[in-house]
Amino acid sequence: MKNGQLKPGYNVQLAVNSEYITGVEVYPDRTDSRTLRPLLETLKRKHGHKYEEIVADAGYESLENYMYLEKNGNESFIKPSNYEQSRKKSFKRQIGRFENMSYNVEDDCYICAEGRKLVLCRECSELIDGQEVTNAWYRCEDCSNCPSRSACCRAKDPEQSKEIRIQRTFQKMRELSRTNITSERGIHLRVCRSIQVEGAFGVIKQDYGFRRFLTAGKVNVRTELFFLCLAYNLEKLWNKRKQNRLKRSEERRVGKECEGMC
Repeated sequence: MKNGQLKPGYNVQLAVNSEYITGVEVYPDRTDSRTLRPLLETLKRKHGHKYEEIVADAGYESLENYMYLEKNGNESFIKPSNYEQSRKKSFKRQIGRFENMSYNVEDDCYICAEGRKLVLCRECSELIDGQEVTNAWYRCEDCSNCPSRSACCRAKDPEQSKEIRIQRTFQKMRELSRTNITSERGIHLRVCRSIQVEGAFGVIKQDYGFRRFLTAGKVNVRTELFFLCLAYNLEKLWNKRKQNRLKRSEERRVGKECEGMC
């Protein structure tokens, strides 16, 4: 606080389903990626069942989260942290990135911008949470007299060849999540997440004017949040009732069941 005092902070996590806040937790960890697993475990314990589709923004992407979702049978709709960046022209001009190199499946090698091969030089695997995680290193056969070396290789030693590290397990899971979020279902879920989750935070902070906690300590802060979310859900229920939207989700569910029976 620039006055010698520390300002306590809390990482607030909300789970939203069908426009209602269905889970609340507070964590001392400032990174979102380490809060996903404990939040989902709390939801599963409190609700008695798990959510099949997990939608989250790029801040929640990590190998551990991907592995957890796969192990527990959840479908990942996590936005890759490099998703927006990879769509820019500046990203595609970075020829030293393996994403911008072509991959030869038969020879198991990458082809750089100058047509030179980066062959597999070593590979290692380890067990993390009972699952095998594989990393591989590819090295250029010859980088001498390469006209694109300065733009491709960061090594200070001019004699050192270009080398890239591929996190095979992570990249495989990232590509699966990327495929999911770009599907028709994934686009719909991402739009819903932006409206519902960010909307819930917006209502609490802007409409309710709740900018800082009135108490200290995790237990007290969680109590405040529970009351806020209870008020939010009651208001949401009232508005749905006024707009005659309470039975729509039930009618859609029954309709789908009837279609399946036919």
